Amino acid sequence: MIYIVNKMKGWFTINSEIKMNYTPEMEKAMQQSHQICYAEYSRKLEMRMAVEKRRHEEYEKCKHMIAELDNQLHK
Repeated sequence: MIYIVNKMKGWFTINSEIKMNYTPEMEKAMQQSHQICYAEYSRKLEMRMAVEKRRHEEYEKCKHMIAELDNQLHK
């Protein structure tokens, strides 16, 4: 992964663009899951943050479901 620094914020810089190699399968998954193309995801910080927030929420939800199922199995 290559980071491109392009914004100044005070005395440090903030990266808002990520250069990555991605496959057609990754592109298809991004379109199906988040309705945006991978290029837009890598170009727009706001879109990346929204996608990553949804991913994190889904991860937490699945983690709780697994814990509940595990608890039911051990009763």
